[in-house]
Amino acid sequence: MRHLFKKLLPSVAVALTVTSSLLPMPARAQTYPIDCAILLCLSGGWPASVPCARARAEFIRRITPWPVEPPLQIWRCPMGASFETAPAPNSSDRIFEAFFQYNSTGLRQSYPARDTADPIAAAWRTSEAPDYLVPAEQALRLVQDRADIDISGPEFNFVQSIRVFDVRYARQHESGRDGDCNRSATVVLGTYGTQGDFAWQRSSITALPAAHAGLERWGQNCPSIYHQSVFVDWRDYEGNYGFEQVNY
Repeated sequence: MRHLFKKLLPSVAVALTVTSSLLPMPARAQTYPIDCAILLCLSGGWPASVPCARARAEFIRRITPWPVEPPLQIWRCPMGASFETAPAPNSSDRIFEAFFQYNSTGLRQSYPARDTADPIAAAWRTSEAPDYLVPAEQALRLVQDRADIDISGPEFNFVQSIRVFDVRYARQHESGRDGDCNRSATVVLGTYGTQGDFAWQRSSITALPAAHAGLERWGQNCPSIYHQSVFVDWRDYEGNYGFEQVNY
């Protein structure tokens, strides 16, 4: 499986580049689902190519406030769409297949289904409470659907490795009266389940990865700090570590 990814990734990237360059400008963005590109390019460690550069830009745009979105929306990559009567047993083949399955009526895409039976989830989908926020009374909440094929195998571990830390605010300062150090923070963590489902849960400053920058002096004496950021990290198919941070 590993050799298959390494062998096919460059050729797919080149093919996408050529396809895009030969099409009229309005049609270029519709030649393949961006989330299929994110899935493939992330697994390969973001190789240098025009499609992967665009995929990474979209991956980062989604975590740039506001709102903070799942950076990979795997339910929008139609890996289950196939003209075959029997699905291919190799899951990685479906990723490559999804790049090129389009027709005159548009791309076949999988969209998340809304769970209208959950009154709490339904209430939080109103305009007063955007879907990306975490309700105070819910430690863990599913916010999107999942992949349309089974991705629980080890070849898709790179999907489950993605973590999104939303440091909505972290404040540290001395009290004006008694000189005590006041600290407060709100941090939430977004993670992916075994089928690519994305959910938020409460987290903390101490859970931030070592690569995160801006809160190194948190808890040391009482320097004045006010920090907001979104930090995403992942491991590619080979296990190599990568991250991005957006401060705001």
